[in-house]
This record gives sequence, structure tokens and C-alpha cells, in this order.
Amino acid sequence: MSQPLSEKTISIIEATAPAVAGHIDEIVPCMYQRLLTDPEIRALFNMSHQHGNSPQHKALASALVAYATHIRNPEVLGTAIERIAQKHAGLQILPEHYPHVGDALLGAVAEVLGDAITPEILAAWGEAYWFLADILIGREEQIYTSSEHAAGGWRGWRRFRVAAKTPETDEIISFLLEPVDGAAVQAHRPGQYLSFRFQPAEGEEYRRNYSISSAPNGQNYRITIKREPEGKISNWLHDSVEPGAEFDVAPPAGEFFLDPQGKSEIVLLSGGVGLTPMVSMLESFGGKELPMLYVHATRDPRHHAMRERPLELASESHVFYETADESDLSAPNTHAGRVNPEWLVQISDPKIADYFICGPTGFMDAMITGLKAANVPDNRIHYEFFGPAAAELG
Repeated sequence: MSQPLSEKTISIIEATAPAVAGHIDEIVPCMYQRLLTDPEIRALFNMSHQHGNSPQHKALASALVAYATHIRNPEVLGTAIERIAQKHAGLQILPEHYPHVGDALLGAVAEVLGDAITPEILAAWGEAYWFLADILIGREEQIYTSSEHAAGGWRGWRRFRVAAKTPETDEIISFLLEPVDGAAVQAHRPGQYLSFRFQPAEGEEYRRNYSISSAPNGQNYRITIKREPEGKISNWLHDSVEPGAEFDVAPPAGEFFLDPQGKSEIVLLSGGVGLTPMVSMLESFGGKELPMLYVHATRDPRHHAMRERPLELASESHVFYETADESDLSAPNTHAGRVNPEWLVQISDPKIADYFICGPTGFMDAMITGLKAANVPDNRIHYEFFGPAAAELG
């Protein structure tokens, strides 16, 4: 358990936070430059996020500023911290990784701010870093232990084999995964993801998260992956990975999931390949007494993956195509254009509904903003963020 920060440390963080925030766009790249010199640590990061306008850099910058801003009351960041802990657990971040990050961060702060950072100030930032790190380490150990003792669960990496590879569209493919040992697998919560350790070539290692797109069955998992133009791993999976291929998989993780207990109406809202956790939720609870409204948005019918199964399982479903011919719009509840949040609250009951959202950042921002404007409480707006978990502190 982390010891509370001293009043002296809190006062120093509050006094120096504006200076750190003012130079955060220099500090974060400097930190990553230091951190990624270690091959073992570099393998933990998606290197496609390490460019000049990196979302990962922006996410960490937001996280640092938010943490410093709430240094007296970090409890308000509880939901965000849980998301980070779940991401870390999926990627198998361990206590021994934290000193590397702390050294890189403090070194970057000292390098960028120079003489303005005294030993006393640097020590205070170090204490604040380890306070948060200890919270994350403790929560991550709880997650590891829970997975280890769950039926069909495991700790660390487990070897899985591709049992089937199914094209969904020209750019989206589903992979059915079975454990090599033939034993049972942990039942995931519908909406959670799996984390992978891929080794496409000798001496290479990459870690990625992908949502599970099937209901829990105790035997296998399905993931559904979109080819990204610059995505090294998504292209490798599409082009080179065939049935029989094996790789390491961590237990299911993630705090974005559907628990029907105490819910009266569910609205599932997805954009593009963001449909993957929604399919898992529908396969788990669709067609039952709980009303489930499903709304999906995509570019056009050619890019609409897995369209039939959700239509069968949802109480009511709607599809929005940005580009479509008149013939494409002849099917019931098929619309042209983009989802309007005002329309969404008209066809659902914002007084009782829980809204689950997953898709591109712009899509999610528009939907979340619109639902909040319709006075939907924050605790009934649930979403999965595609990107670095640290962005959740922003």
C-alpha cells in the first residue's frame, strides 16, 4: 500500500506543475527517447505510435498533467487508473518495468527544465511517480492473481493456435484461437480484450491488444482485426498468419464489458471495426429478455463486417452508411450519413438506458458529447478507447 504523499511533496508538485505542463510536449518525447533505448522495454510499446505527432505521447502528456492537477485527490482518477491497470495487465507489465519508466521520466524532466529543477523538486516528482506506480502495481497483481485462479485461467503467457481464419470484408479478418494445451479457457466478460506477444521474425517482439468478438464458451476465443495501412502487425496477421500458427496470449482483461445485472435497456453503438466487443455482447445476451438496441456506422456496405449475426440477436438494429447507393438503403432501418446523437436518444430511453460505445476517436467523441448534452449520466456512458490507455487520464 502506498504511503500518502507528504504535504511538502504535494506543495512542490502544485508549485512546479505549471512549468512541467508548459514543457510537456518536450518532456514526453525526451522520456520515450530514453526509455526505448532498452530493447526489453521497447517490446512493450507499439512502435507505430512513436512518431512526431504520436497519440501515445499525447496520452502520456495528458496523464502527467492530469495527475499533477489532482495530486491532492487522485481518487477522482480512479476509473482512468483502472483502465491503465487493465491495459498493463493485458500487456504483462511487471513491477520490474516501473523503475525504467521512472528513471526515463525524471531524466527527461531534468534535461528539459535544466537548472529550474533542483534536487528537491526532482525528488518530489520521484515520490509522486512512485506513489502512482505502487497503486498500479498493487492493482495489476490483483488482476494477475484473479486470472490465475479463475476456471480455465492462467497467469502470464499461454500458447494459442489459430484454428480458423475467416475473411469478414476485404480489410477485416476473424481468427479463431484455441489453446495448444487443449485445456479450458477463462470465460471473458463480453467486451474485454486479449493481449498478444507476436514474434513475426527472429529477434522481433510486438505486443498488441484485440477485442474478443465472440461470447465466452470455455473452449476458444475469436478476434476480428482490421488491416491498417501502416500497421506492421495487422498486415502480418492478414498476409502471413494461417491456421496452425501459434503465439502467446495473456488472459482476458479490460474494464469495458457488459454486465446485465440491474440494467433495463442496453444501447450498443459502434463505428467501423469497433463492432467487435458489441458482437461479443450480443452473442452473450442478445435474444433474451434484456432489450438491446444496436446501432452501427461504417463507410459503405462493402466495409460492413459481421452484419448478419447482430441483426439476428438485437431487439432492434440500425445501420448507417456514409456512402451508399439507393439500393443499399432498401433494407429496413438502413440509413445514409452519420449517426446523430439527438436521433439516438429519441429511439432509446435516456432515463434508463446504458450506452456502450466503441469506434474511432472522432466518432466516440461526437457520441459521448451528444449523450451528455441529452443529460445521460456519466455512469451510464461506457466506452472502449482505441489507443494508449494513458489517454484516459486526460
